[in-house]
Amino acid sequence: MSKQKVCVLGVTGSIGDSTLDVLRQHAHRFQLVAIAAGSSWQKVAKIAKEFEVEHLCMWNEDAAQKLSSELDTKVSYGMEGLLEQTSLAEVDVVVNGLVGSIGCLPTMRALEKGKRVGLANKETLVMAGTVVEEVLLANPNSKLLPIDSEHSAIFQCLQDRPVEEIETVQLTASGGPFRTLDKSEFKNITVERALKHPTWSMGPKITIDSATLMNKGLEVLEAHFLFHVPFEQIDVVVHPGSIVHSMVQFRDGSLMAQLGAPDMKVPIQYALSYPERWPLNVDRVSLPELGKLEFYKPDTDKFPCLRLAYEAGKRSGTAPAILNAANEILVPAFLEQKISFLDIPKKLEKALESLSIVDNPNLQQILKADETAREWARNEF
Repeated sequence: MSKQKVCVLGVTGSIGDSTLDVLRQHAHRFQLVAIAAGSSWQKVAKIAKEFEVEHLCMWNEDAAQKLSSELDTKVSYGMEGLLEQTSLAEVDVVVNGLVGSIGCLPTMRALEKGKRVGLANKETLVMAGTVVEEVLLANPNSKLLPIDSEHSAIFQCLQDRPVEEIETVQLTASGGPFRTLDKSEFKNITVERALKHPTWSMGPKITIDSATLMNKGLEVLEAHFLFHVPFEQIDVVVHPGSIVHSMVQFRDGSLMAQLGAPDMKVPIQYALSYPERWPLNVDRVSLPELGKLEFYKPDTDKFPCLRLAYEAGKRSGTAPAILNAANEILVPAFLEQKISFLDIPKKLEKALESLSIVDNPNLQQILKADETAREWARNEF
């Protein structure tokens, strides 16, 4: 059996770590041939040596030069390097674990080249969902499979059932660290408190997005494009235990759910193995030990970012790209203590009100809206 050749973008992040664990467990099935990361060149060097990776890329040019000197090999960098990696003829599968809008163009390039893409970079579809749909239609050999645990759960529940059979898609949310905190205390939220997620171990940007529920808002937008379901049929359910990863309510009254321990290796492996299911060394869920499962309605008064995501999605056009781009500037500003936790939703709402929205945009118009929203957000602190 010939091995599948894999490219991992964002190899030093949490998605990258979990992907490497999956590849180790199935070394007879996969060969890691290309990896990319931001600036952690020393970690990339260790990974490259362990897996004997030939094609290396760093987002940061200085980091690329240091890695190149360390390994005495060519290292590409920047967007050109990412696109080069996803264009490699030998690559069969691309796992996109990049954070932010930089993941959009590499996703589309991989799809244009007819590859299977395991997508953890939700910003790809948030920004340019309609454009990605066009690329998929034009390249029938390509395949886009979700890696976010919620979207993988929906994908597994649907199993290619027609959208007409869906009554609602129900995305579960942990609720983040402030689910039970009184709204009056939000003005006192510190960066340290916001980075303490109760169930998942993630990078700082996604962790803050989970605390504001923007991460769930972005997942609502992603689900709309992945499964072609209207926003009116996408619900969010707060489930603090993070055992039920999402559900689908069918029109015949059946409610199907996918359950599992909160471990990203499960959806990553399914994106790699689909339609097969392979053995995987992860924790199993014991329902008797679990006892009960709790579900609540989300509080969009306390967490307005979720409401703003629905509004941007229904407005369509470049509105989701504007929301995402502004958020990508505001979250680091909060992490650097330049703005408060409450400033994030306030300024996001202002961005949607202040910036022009283009209907039916092409890729160039989407990228322009992204750039404009970033510039606008930088002027807000």
